[in-house]
Amino acid sequence: MNIFVVNSGSSSIKYQLFRMPVEKPVCSGLVERIGLENSVITHKINSDGDEKIIKKTIDLSGHEEGLNEVAALLTDAKTGVIKDPGEIEVVGHRVVHGGETFTATTIITKEVKEEIKKLFPLAPLHNPANYLGIEVAEKIFGKAKQVAVFDTAFHQTLPQKAFTYAIPKSFYKDHHIRAYGFHGTSHKYVSGKAMEYLNNREAKLITIHLGNGCSMAAVKNGTSVDTSMGFSPLSGLVMGTRSGDIDPSIIFHLINQLGYDPEQVNTLLNKRSGMLGLTGLSDMRDIGKAVQEGNGDAEGALEIYAYRVKKYIGAYTAVLNGLDAIVFTAGVGENDVNTRQRICNEMEFLGIRLDKEKNRMPSTATREISTATSPVKILVVPTNEEFEIAKQCYGLMQKK
Repeated sequence: MNIFVVNSGSSSIKYQLFRMPVEKPVCSGLVERIGLENSVITHKINSDGDEKIIKKTIDLSGHEEGLNEVAALLTDAKTGVIKDPGEIEVVGHRVVHGGETFTATTIITKEVKEEIKKLFPLAPLHNPANYLGIEVAEKIFGKAKQVAVFDTAFHQTLPQKAFTYAIPKSFYKDHHIRAYGFHGTSHKYVSGKAMEYLNNREAKLITIHLGNGCSMAAVKNGTSVDTSMGFSPLSGLVMGTRSGDIDPSIIFHLINQLGYDPEQVNTLLNKRSGMLGLTGLSDMRDIGKAVQEGNGDAEGALEIYAYRVKKYIGAYTAVLNGLDAIVFTAGVGENDVNTRQRICNEMEFLGIRLDKEKNRMPSTATREISTATSPVKILVVPTNEEFEIAKQCYGLMQKK
C-alpha cells in the first residue's frame, strides 16, 4: 500500500512515501522557505540501498505549488517512484492538536476538517498549517484517502488527576483548558520499540524526547499516564527557544512592572528563552562546542537543562510506582553523548546506572547504554514519527 506522509508547517512541507508494511521509505524530502524567494526542495530517493539526492531552488508562492513540485518529482520519467499521483492510496497528515475530540487516527471528512478548524485557537502556530496541507493534498492526490494522525492522541489516556489544572472547573468545562501533551507520535513509537526490546508489554517507561522541542512521558502498559507538555508545547523541559516551566507570576511581573504586552511575553517565552535565552545559542551542537571552548554560560545552561530532565525522571518514577527503563530519543536524545551522561549522572538511587563506554558508541538501531547490573535499563531508540504515522494509517485501512 502506497502511503504518503505529509507534515505541513507554516513555510515548509516534510514528506515520506512508504510502501507499507516496509519501514524504510521509498523516498523522502523537505520543501523549505515556501512563500519566500529561493525556496528549496531536497528530495531523496532510496533504491536498493543507495540514496540519490535531488536538490532544486525555485520560487514557491504557496503550499499547493510546493506539493505540486513534489508530485512532479514522485512521477518524474527518469527518477520517479510512481507513474501517477493516483497510485498514492493514503495520505497521512500530522495534525498537532486534536483536543479531546480526536483520540485516534481518523479518516478526514468534511466534518473532521471543521473540527480541526475549531481547534485552531489551541494550536495557532501549527493546526492552520496542518489544515492547509490537507486542503492541498486533497487536490493533488484526489483518489487517496486522507487520514489525520494527531500529536495529542497518544496522551488522551492521561487520567483526570494528571490533565486537570487547579483553576475553576468552568475553564475546563467551557473553554477546554487542560493538559493535552504533544510529541505523542514520537512517544508512542519509541515506547513501542522499547517494549519490543524488553519483551515486556507491561513495562514502566519514561520516554525522553529531546530535540529543539523537548518533552517526556510516563508510559505504563503502552499507554501515556503523564507528560511534561501541557495546554501548549511551552511547559515542561528547557528547550531550544522555549522556557519550559516557569512561575506564572513572572508573566504578570513582565507586564505590570517591565512594560511588556502579552504578545511580547508570548514571543519571549516561546522564541527567545530556553537555551537561546541562557546562551545566545539554540542548537545543542553549538552549545557543546561553546562548553569545550570554556564558555561558562553554556556549561551552566547544560546543567539547568539536565537538572530539569532529572526532576521529571524522579516525578515520573513516583507516578509509575517503579521503573523498567528510560528511553532517549530525537536529535539530542539520540546523538548527544554528553547530555545523556549529564542526565544519568548521580541517579543510582533510582537504579539508573550508565555505562560510559556503551554511551559513546554510535548506532542507528535501538541500543542499551546501561551497565550490566543496572536495575533500570537505559535505552536509545531512534524515533520515526513518519513511519509511525504510516503504520497507524495502514492499520486503520486494514480494519476497513
